[in-house]
Amino acid sequence: MAKEIDLLERQRRLAWYLIVPAVLVVFLVIGYPLVQVLVYSVLKYKLDGVTPPSFVGLGNYQFVLTDGDFWLAVTNTLIFAVCSVTLEAVLGLAVALVANSDFKGRSFLRIAILIPWAIPTVVSSKIWAWMFNDIYGVVNVILTNFHLIPQKIAFLAQPITALPVIIAVDVWKTTPFMALLLLAGLGLIPADLYEAAAIDGATKVRQFFSLTLPLIMPTLLVALIFRTLDALRVFDIFYVMVGGQGNMATMAIYNQQWLVSFLDAGVGSACSVIILVIIMVFVVLYTRFSKTSFQ
Repeated sequence: MAKEIDLLERQRRLAWYLIVPAVLVVFLVIGYPLVQVLVYSVLKYKLDGVTPPSFVGLGNYQFVLTDGDFWLAVTNTLIFAVCSVTLEAVLGLAVALVANSDFKGRSFLRIAILIPWAIPTVVSSKIWAWMFNDIYGVVNVILTNFHLIPQKIAFLAQPITALPVIIAVDVWKTTPFMALLLLAGLGLIPADLYEAAAIDGATKVRQFFSLTLPLIMPTLLVALIFRTLDALRVFDIFYVMVGGQGNMATMAIYNQQWLVSFLDAGVGSACSVIILVIIMVFVVLYTRFSKTSFQ
């Protein structure tokens, strides 16, 4: 008994020896910039090299939280996140179920579905922006030639059409990522369970809702949180396709405008902290939901 206790104590010490260096590295990489942002957020800090920094307390936070452009950016980001992640989860699960089936050419399909994900976001966003161009875009050409629209539409010139287009492009781009994660989860389900369910007379639909969906739920939740965090920080696809327009800005673009375009590190830092809090709220909700689901 004493030997077992001694062994556990040595393993515990070894675990601390392995963890402490990693914690220190994380603190240096993340902790210092975070503290710096918190300090800047309570200062009037212009990066013009002329205006000296001065303490303003919560003034920057008050400005951001009362700025209508910020809440418009929050609205755009939340609509994008909810719609894109939901569609990606549904389509990704469908693609994963097909790719997990036993048929000829399955390996080719698994490779082919990753092509959109492999293309850099900036490249794919620019290609789709050209395709939706109102003058020479192939989408307008097809729609007008088949008389589906009376005249060419500037899809990316107004939010009512630009946001759905951007969501569709992101779904096309990121659904393979969701499918890949869910495919890995499907591969962990023993085939014996399906054989037993078939013997008991369960249909494919019943097998999906009674076996497949509950067993891949942990994988699905992990995929959802990854994609949600990415969607809340979205920048590149909006910036490339609509150029950071004020009425189509996201939280990240709004933050970039104040920090880079307006050279205001104080307001930009305050905005960064607020975005961090919003993302943390989603993480806490996800954690509580996952604990409730698996108890």
